[in-house]
Amino acid sequence: MTSIAEQALLFAIALSANTLSAIAGGGSGLLQLPALIFLGLPFSVALATHKIATVALGAGATLKHLKNQSTDWRFSLLILAAGLPGVVLGAKLILRLPEQTAKALLGLLTIALGIYSLLKKQLGQRYSPKHGDLSGHLCGGTGLFIIAVLNGSLASGTGLFVTLWLIGWYGLDYKRATAYTMILVGLFWNGAGALTLSVLTPLKWQWLPALILGSLLGGYLGAALAIKYGNPLIKRLFEAVTISVGVSLLIGVAHNSI
Repeated sequence: MTSIAEQALLFAIALSANTLSAIAGGGSGLLQLPALIFLGLPFSVALATHKIATVALGAGATLKHLKNQSTDWRFSLLILAAGLPGVVLGAKLILRLPEQTAKALLGLLTIALGIYSLLKKQLGQRYSPKHGDLSGHLCGGTGLFIIAVLNGSLASGTGLFVTLWLIGWYGLDYKRATAYTMILVGLFWNGAGALTLSVLTPLKWQWLPALILGSLLGGYLGAALAIKYGNPLIKRLFEAVTISVGVSLLIGVAHNSI
């Protein structure tokens, strides 16, 4: 039986992690997934449980972003079509492949994203759409598919990759890119990954109510703050979260190798 204190701790972890994630455009795994492992869950069970909870993050953020009408349904369909097959593939691969090398590379790449954004002062500060032709969408969809494989297999920080890809390739600003990431990655990509993992590995069902409630409220609160304060705040938090996620992944790899 799960204690009230344990449920309160899980709720606090989910609320803080997902509020930050909804503002920055990803990174809820920075706090939530390691916390579940620290509290005693095996990696595969923690990953599946975390994925289920992050669907609530997407639901909470979606409720707020849809009111703001900052997404286009045709572009949303492209992100779904490119991403969903990759998520399912990645979720199946993670249960078969060694994870430490992949996590180390992912950590280094995530840190590089944060440093790149730091050096590009005007990155994502204004909306300048580009690559809207067929060849642009083919290249953009390929990039989204590759990121989706990572999203299905490694839960920490891959939403951040989508956010920066939408900014760098398609010319979105941080506010619009974060909206797409929270709605389509948080709700649909993570939903596909959660469904796949829940079939392949057990879940910690007793922990889900607190995690889902914290994720739902955190997603809504973070989206509201992102809409209110806009691109400058999102950019700063994106940089802080990407570098923190990357360092966290590298520390985890180093710890497991000792």
